[in-house]
Amino acid sequence: MEIAVVDYKGGNVQSVLFALERLGAQATLTADPEALRRADKVLFPGEGEASSAMQALRESGLDLILPSLTQPFLGICLGMQLLGTHSEENDTPLLGLLPFKVQRFAPDAAHKVPHMGWNNLQALKGPLMAGLTEADHVYFVHSYYAPVGSYTIAQAAHPGPFSAAVQHKNFFGVQFHTEKSGPVGTRILANFLAL
Repeated sequence: MEIAVVDYKGGNVQSVLFALERLGAQATLTADPEALRRADKVLFPGEGEASSAMQALRESGLDLILPSLTQPFLGICLGMQLLGTHSEENDTPLLGLLPFKVQRFAPDAAHKVPHMGWNNLQALKGPLMAGLTEADHVYFVHSYYAPVGSYTIAQAAHPGPFSAAVQHKNFFGVQFHTEKSGPVGTRILANFLAL
Protein backbone atom coordinates (compact mmCIF):
# COMPACT_ATOMS: atom_id res chain seq x y z
CA MET A 1 0.00 0.00 0.00
CA GLU A 2 1.32 3.45 -0.94
CA ILE A 3 0.76 6.08 1.76
CA ALA A 4 1.50 9.75 1.12
CA VAL A 5 1.83 12.47 3.74
CA VAL A 6 1.29 15.93 2.26
CA ASP A 7 4.43 18.06 2.45
CA TYR A 8 3.50 21.74 2.62
CA LYS A 9 6.04 22.62 5.32
CA GLY A 10 3.34 22.24 7.99
CA GLY A 11 4.16 21.21 11.53
CA ASN A 12 3.69 17.84 13.20
CA VAL A 13 4.74 15.79 10.18
CA GLN A 14 7.49 13.68 11.76
CA SER A 15 5.32 12.46 14.64
CA VAL A 16 2.66 11.33 12.14
CA LEU A 17 5.31 9.49 10.09
CA PHE A 18 6.55 7.79 13.28
CA ALA A 19 2.99 6.81 14.26
CA LEU A 20 2.47 5.21 10.85
CA GLU A 21 5.81 3.41 11.17
CA ARG A 22 4.70 1.96 14.52
CA LEU A 23 1.74 0.47 12.64
CA GLY A 24 4.13 -1.12 10.17
CA ALA A 25 3.16 1.32 7.41
CA GLN A 26 5.79 3.09 5.33
CA ALA A 27 4.75 6.58 4.21
CA THR A 28 6.33 9.07 1.82
CA LEU A 29 6.43 12.79 2.61
CA THR A 30 5.67 14.49 -0.71
CA ALA A 31 4.27 17.52 -2.50
CA ASP A 32 4.45 15.81 -5.91
CA PRO A 33 0.98 15.82 -7.53
CA GLU A 34 1.52 12.46 -9.25
CA ALA A 35 2.72 10.80 -6.06
CA LEU A 36 -0.35 12.13 -4.23
CA ARG A 37 -2.71 10.94 -6.97
CA ARG A 38 -1.04 7.52 -7.07
CA ALA A 39 -1.13 6.92 -3.30
CA ASP A 40 -3.66 4.52 -1.81
CA LYS A 41 -4.09 6.78 1.24
CA VAL A 42 -3.21 10.44 1.87
CA LEU A 43 -2.63 12.06 5.28
CA PHE A 44 -2.67 15.83 5.75
CA PRO A 45 -1.26 16.75 9.19
CA GLY A 46 -0.86 20.30 10.38
CA GLU A 47 -0.02 22.61 13.23
CA GLY A 48 0.09 26.37 13.15
CA GLU A 49 -1.97 29.12 11.60
CA ALA A 50 -4.57 28.86 8.85
CA SER A 51 -3.59 31.75 6.56
CA SER A 52 0.10 30.74 6.47
CA ALA A 53 -0.86 27.15 5.71
CA MET A 54 -3.21 28.18 2.91
CA GLN A 55 -0.55 30.47 1.44
CA ALA A 56 1.90 27.54 1.38
CA LEU A 57 -0.71 25.35 -0.32
CA ARG A 58 -1.41 28.02 -2.96
CA GLU A 59 2.28 28.62 -3.65
CA SER A 60 2.84 24.92 -4.28
CA GLY A 61 -0.40 24.40 -6.24
CA LEU A 62 -1.58 21.87 -3.66
CA ASP A 63 -4.74 23.94 -3.09
CA LEU A 64 -5.86 22.68 -6.53
CA ILE A 65 -4.46 19.14 -6.26
CA LEU A 66 -5.87 18.11 -2.86
CA PRO A 67 -9.56 18.69 -3.71
CA SER A 68 -9.16 16.48 -6.80
CA LEU A 69 -8.00 13.41 -4.86
CA THR A 70 -10.39 10.45 -4.76
CA GLN A 71 -8.68 8.04 -2.36
CA PRO A 72 -9.21 8.06 1.44
CA PHE A 73 -7.78 11.35 2.76
CA LEU A 74 -7.27 12.23 6.44
CA GLY A 75 -6.70 15.77 7.72
CA ILE A 76 -5.23 15.97 11.23
CA CYS A 77 -5.64 19.00 13.55
CA LEU A 78 -5.08 22.09 11.35
CA GLY A 79 -5.24 19.67 8.41
CA MET A 80 -8.87 18.99 9.34
CA GLN A 81 -9.73 22.68 9.71
CA LEU A 82 -8.30 23.46 6.26
CA LEU A 83 -10.94 21.17 4.74
CA GLY A 84 -13.64 23.74 5.61
CA THR A 85 -14.77 26.80 3.69
CA HIS A 86 -13.51 29.67 5.86
CA SER A 87 -11.64 30.30 9.11
CA GLU A 88 -12.04 33.16 11.56
CA GLU A 89 -8.27 32.89 12.02
CA ASN A 90 -7.07 35.90 10.02
CA ASP A 91 -10.27 35.77 7.91
CA THR A 92 -8.92 32.94 5.76
CA PRO A 93 -10.63 31.18 2.81
CA LEU A 94 -9.98 27.43 3.06
CA LEU A 95 -10.09 24.44 0.68
CA GLY A 96 -13.90 24.23 0.68
CA LEU A 97 -14.15 20.43 0.83
CA LEU A 98 -16.55 20.33 3.78
CA PRO A 99 -19.31 22.85 4.49
CA PHE A 100 -18.12 24.24 7.82
CA LYS A 101 -16.70 27.58 8.94
CA VAL A 102 -13.92 27.39 11.50
CA GLN A 103 -14.62 29.49 14.59
CA ARG A 104 -12.56 30.59 17.60
CA PHE A 105 -13.42 29.26 21.05
CA ALA A 106 -14.77 31.93 23.38
CA PRO A 107 -12.86 31.61 26.68
CA ASP A 108 -14.68 31.73 30.00
CA ALA A 109 -13.68 31.32 33.65
CA ALA A 110 -13.71 27.53 33.46
CA HIS A 111 -12.55 26.97 29.85
CA LYS A 112 -9.27 28.40 28.65
CA VAL A 113 -8.16 28.90 25.04
CA PRO A 114 -6.41 27.03 23.58
CA HIS A 115 -8.33 23.88 24.42
CA MET A 116 -5.46 21.64 25.46
CA GLY A 117 -5.46 18.15 26.90
CA TRP A 118 -7.45 14.94 26.94
CA ASN A 119 -11.15 14.88 26.12
CA ASN A 120 -13.57 12.03 25.47
CA LEU A 121 -15.31 11.42 22.15
CA GLN A 122 -19.11 11.33 21.82
CA ALA A 123 -21.71 10.53 19.14
CA LEU A 124 -19.34 8.22 17.26
CA LYS A 125 -20.25 6.94 13.82
CA GLY A 126 -18.66 5.65 10.64
CA PRO A 127 -15.72 3.38 9.84
CA LEU A 128 -13.04 5.77 11.14
CA MET A 129 -14.51 5.42 14.66
CA ALA A 130 -14.95 1.63 14.50
CA GLY A 131 -14.17 -0.11 17.78
CA LEU A 132 -14.20 3.06 19.89
CA THR A 133 -16.54 3.97 22.76
CA GLU A 134 -17.59 7.21 24.42
CA ALA A 135 -15.20 6.35 27.26
CA ASP A 136 -12.24 6.77 24.92
CA HIS A 137 -10.11 9.91 25.25
CA VAL A 138 -7.92 11.69 22.70
CA TYR A 139 -5.47 14.59 22.90
CA PHE A 140 -6.40 18.08 21.66
CA VAL A 141 -4.44 21.32 21.23
CA HIS A 142 -6.45 23.99 19.37
CA SER A 143 -7.98 27.46 19.64
CA TYR A 144 -10.34 27.10 16.65
CA TYR A 145 -12.98 24.48 15.92
CA ALA A 146 -15.52 23.24 13.39
CA PRO A 147 -19.13 23.31 14.62
CA VAL A 148 -21.25 20.16 14.69
CA GLY A 149 -23.07 19.41 11.42
CA SER A 150 -24.20 16.61 9.13
CA TYR A 151 -20.53 15.87 8.37
CA THR A 152 -19.67 15.23 12.07
CA ILE A 153 -18.66 11.65 12.91
CA ALA A 154 -17.46 12.34 16.48
CA GLN A 155 -18.00 15.20 18.92
CA ALA A 156 -16.21 16.60 21.95
CA ALA A 157 -17.08 19.57 24.17
CA HIS A 158 -15.27 22.75 25.35
CA PRO A 159 -17.71 23.65 26.92
CA GLY A 160 -20.26 23.25 24.10
CA PRO A 161 -20.10 20.54 21.45
CA PHE A 162 -17.76 20.79 18.47
CA SER A 163 -16.67 18.43 15.69
CA ALA A 164 -13.88 16.16 16.88
CA ALA A 165 -13.99 14.23 13.59
CA VAL A 166 -15.64 14.84 10.23
CA GLN A 167 -16.28 13.06 6.94
CA HIS A 168 -17.58 13.96 3.48
CA LYS A 169 -17.14 11.39 0.72
CA ASN A 170 -13.46 10.32 0.79
CA PHE A 171 -12.36 13.25 2.97
CA PHE A 172 -11.97 12.58 6.70
CA GLY A 173 -10.66 14.88 9.40
CA VAL A 174 -9.82 14.68 13.10
CA GLN A 175 -9.31 17.77 15.25
CA PHE A 176 -7.25 15.87 17.83
CA HIS A 177 -3.73 14.51 17.42
CA THR A 178 -4.02 10.81 16.56
CA GLU A 179 -0.26 10.41 16.92
CA LYS A 180 -0.37 11.74 20.52
CA SER A 181 -3.55 9.94 21.58
CA GLY A 182 -2.09 6.59 22.63
CA PRO A 183 -3.89 3.36 21.74
CA VAL A 184 -7.07 5.24 20.72
CA GLY A 185 -5.19 7.35 18.19
CA THR A 186 -3.40 4.25 16.92
CA ARG A 187 -6.76 2.51 16.44
CA ILE A 188 -8.09 5.48 14.43
CA LEU A 189 -5.00 5.51 12.19
CA ALA A 190 -5.36 1.75 11.71
CA ASN A 191 -9.04 2.20 10.83
CA PHE A 192 -8.07 4.83 8.26
CA LEU A 193 -5.44 2.57 6.69
CA ALA A 194 -8.03 -0.21 6.48
CA LEU A 195 -10.54 1.90 4.51
